Amino acid sequence: QVQLVESGGALVQAGGSLRLSCAASGSSFSAVLMGWYRQAPGKQRDMVAVMSPGGTNTYADSVKGRFSISGDIAKTTLFLQMNSLKPEDTAVYYCNAVVSGYGSVWGQGTQVTVSS
Repeated sequence: QVQLVESGGALVQAGGSLRLSCAASGSSFSAVLMGWYRQAPGKQRDMVAVMSPGGTNTYADSVKGRFSISGDIAKTTLFLQMNSLKPEDTAVYYCNAVVSGYGSVWGQGTQVTVSS
């Protein structure tokens, strides 16, 4: 079974930093696209950052200059360095992978809470 596992979420004060990690669990697979998404209470799940195999990274406007995505798509590992965190960054953060011939895979999410 194809699974993703996130880690690194925590409670942090505004202005602080966190690093989220995502890795494949169970059956090995290769992704063609990976990204981070987040969902705050009562809101829809939104894209935070996406990494493509060509090295092109896409960021939501709200996190540009503060967050940085990195990893190895071929090895299905992904990281999200989050700096200068704000209370509005509070959300459950999900890792996503698009797997060729399989579809979209989501992790269980990791909670990030930023206190003011």
